[in-house]
Amino acid sequence: MEIEVYGDEEYGNGIYTKLFDEIMSDLNKAYLIDRVKLVLKPSTPLFVFSIVLKAEPGSKTIADVANVREEAGGVHVTITQERYAPDILSALWARYGRGNVVQQTRFDLDVTNAKLGEMSEMVVSSGEEDKKEIMGAIWRTMPEGIKNRRTLMDGNTITVVATEEILTKEMLDEGRQVHVSMGGSADV
Repeated sequence: MEIEVYGDEEYGNGIYTKLFDEIMSDLNKAYLIDRVKLVLKPSTPLFVFSIVLKAEPGSKTIADVANVREEAGGVHVTITQERYAPDILSALWARYGRGNVVQQTRFDLDVTNAKLGEMSEMVVSSGEEDKKEIMGAIWRTMPEGIKNRRTLMDGNTITVVATEEILTKEMLDEGRQVHVSMGGSADV
């Protein structure tokens, strides 16, 4: 993940770079992000956080994140992408009941009375969840007291323009310029 920072204070620029990187890594979202541009103007006050995702997050089915095979009496699931393990377990419990889902190991599950085709197509994560988590991480990275935020989002570019004052047209225009420089549309 490439992070560019433009700001009034050299010390603050380094701290925000580190903070942003740590928060995204802690949430396991850094792998989704290609580039980041942070514009930090505490004297104004204006903060613009713009992110380009490697790809627009899409929904994930069990077959996308696990190997599934039919066995006598049900389906065996081997989770191949650990970050989806809780989502898979929750989806299987909701669909088949806890009594029909046996967790053999951390990543191996046996589901009785399940059909391979229907289980393979079960959605365990939507792209919207990833975007919401990234937005939450951006908001946690911003300084306390930021009350006014405008989000510009299209395709795989997300930009947040924020201030603790009144969000002026000039501030929004600057945020749009950053959004466009990161590949976003000017029409958001």
